[in-house]
Amino acid sequence: MIHQFKNNGYNIVLDVNSGAVHVVDELMYDVIGCVADGTFEAKRSELETKYPAEEIKEALEEIEELKANGDLFTKDVYENYIFDFAKRPTVVKALCLHIAHDCNLACKYCFAEEGEYHGRRALMSFEVGKAALDFLIANSGERRNLEVDFFGGEPLLNFDVVKQLVAYGREQEKIHNKNFRFTLTTNGVLLDDDVMEFANREMANVVLSIDGRKEIHDLMRPFRKGAGSYDLIVPKFKKLADSRNQERYYVRGTFTRNNLDFAEDVKHLADLGFKQISVEPVVAKDTDDYALREEDLPGLFEQYDKLAADMVERAGTDEDFNFFHFMIDLEGGPCVAKRLSGCGSGTEYLAVTPWGDFYPCHQFVGNEDFLLGNVFDGIQKTDIVNEFKACNVYAKPTCKECFARFYCSGGCAANAYNFTGDIHGAYSVGCELQKKRIECAIMIKAALAEKEAKEQ
Repeated sequence: MIHQFKNNGYNIVLDVNSGAVHVVDELMYDVIGCVADGTFEAKRSELETKYPAEEIKEALEEIEELKANGDLFTKDVYENYIFDFAKRPTVVKALCLHIAHDCNLACKYCFAEEGEYHGRRALMSFEVGKAALDFLIANSGERRNLEVDFFGGEPLLNFDVVKQLVAYGREQEKIHNKNFRFTLTTNGVLLDDDVMEFANREMANVVLSIDGRKEIHDLMRPFRKGAGSYDLIVPKFKKLADSRNQERYYVRGTFTRNNLDFAEDVKHLADLGFKQISVEPVVAKDTDDYALREEDLPGLFEQYDKLAADMVERAGTDEDFNFFHFMIDLEGGPCVAKRLSGCGSGTEYLAVTPWGDFYPCHQFVGNEDFLLGNVFDGIQKTDIVNEFKACNVYAKPTCKECFARFYCSGGCAANAYNFTGDIHGAYSVGCELQKKRIECAIMIKAALAEKEAKEQ
């Protein structure tokens, strides 16, 4: 299986099963396309009106050589492997601790309903958090590195418990030969020097929520009485990012129908000096006025192309930056099993409510159909766990023949369920945007490789 696309002046052919990427001229691009769809002989005369016959012959010979080397038209050998992988004993490696089901902002697109998650406002106690960490240790098998994300609502509303749980985790590391990688996600309202000092000492990563330009951010992320939060948080975020040497953090935004020119928001954040940026499409009901729609896709594709070109231009200068959704590893990256089975929600990764209930991930919290158990009694609904365990790109009809399957891992199970009623479904708008981001990411790799070759 191959995937061909053109992006910012590059003709690119991706061999899906091997991961080989070929940047080719027009002749090779056209010939590969005809060979792929079995129309070469039917279109030979047409091709010969555009290209010399001898060059077409050379292209065919090169295609055969690439096939022989396993770089083009390779077979899929992973389907049986991934189903065998799904039968393995599962260990838990990550928890999303909902340390606070409460928030000091009223973000309009918040799936957590201002932190309430379809339930009640609550703060996690140390006892519940301690039991969650104990569960993680007990169910992590031989795995040493464990991940814990302090999430909300707004985690800093319960900062004392965050500190207590980190201290407890550090004690348990020595006892059980584990290593905790803690992460904090915050809107920045309560961020101060004490929090920054603690985060820089204890947090492997910090996620800072900001949507971009002031008018966009304040529109979607206001305080409950309507005032914007941009002016308050930007100086704090800049200080934190600099204090971490512009590493081990992300400014993380959401774009909606209110800023279909979202590339300008990414550039705005980069121009503020942020080096690690993630601005992601909103996931919302069709009835929400800010929801993205099918008709928005062509314009959004142009925005991604524009952003990719800007990143290539900035590369190697003081103005360069990383964009999370364009960061793919074409040479190594996650193992095949991980690339085909996804984030591990419901199996390796669980969300924990303030009162200790387990859900497959933070986006399922509050949906009682997906309540798995609790930190004191463990996992009770093993049938749901097994369903998530078997959810991979070969179990999803839409994903099975998609070129992006090795990069997106089948997408978000929560989005699939919310839009189709089945975790094996597909959220179509999200899929199209993901495929576009992958194409842009590959183009950037090609452009930077070309740029490096010219400089040598």
